Amino acid sequence: MPKSQVFSIPALKRMPAYLRELRNLQRAGRPQATSPILAQALRIDAISVRKDLEMIGAIGSPGIGYAVEPLIDKIENFLGWKNASEAFLVGTGHLGTALLGFRGFEDYGLKIIAAFDKGPIPAGTTVHDVPLFDFSEFRHLAGRLQIHMGILCVPDDAAQEVAEQMVDAGIIAIWNFTAHTLQLPENIIRQKVNLAGDFAVLSVRLAARLRELEVVKEETV
Repeated sequence: MPKSQVFSIPALKRMPAYLRELRNLQRAGRPQATSPILAQALRIDAISVRKDLEMIGAIGSPGIGYAVEPLIDKIENFLGWKNASEAFLVGTGHLGTALLGFRGFEDYGLKIIAAFDKGPIPAGTTVHDVPLFDFSEFRHLAGRLQIHMGILCVPDDAAQEVAEQMVDAGIIAIWNFTAHTLQLPENIIRQKVNLAGDFAVLSVRLAARLRELEVVKEETV
């Protein structure tokens, strides 16, 4: 049995940023991209750029860099974004509704084709033009449409139960926007959005910056 390839998570998270910068270069009519140019845009070093791109099999030419269009194609293929991944979203509170209204997902190969919440849901209901159904219909629709990805936006105290029902309906990948850590079979792919953790990092960096400014202010008095 072939071994699963292990990828660097930080490098994976940088791939959308590479795509953004490469598309900017493409729109500007620039056919080549060098490691220093991409490094400057992402605020990392050029060695990291080369390692990231080597991870997906992209090798630049010395003194020339990378051909922009083939590199865009390679990254999109690596991420599986050449064809849109269809997903169901569960939970249409403030966060779920906001996600349904975000049109940028399709740029990243994700298309939310239906949303679900507690019923009763009147027939023909939509949220940002996405059809909304009673959660009792989730299993039937997931099977009929062969949906394997779910986005979880329910209240934290309902997250585990709803996630288990999603898995029972055939979902094998869950993008978890709740604060709850899901306990699911190991073969289920889970990606948790850590809003509190990201905010903690931002807060600490802001506090440090404010201390620096205060020191500068005192020195200039």
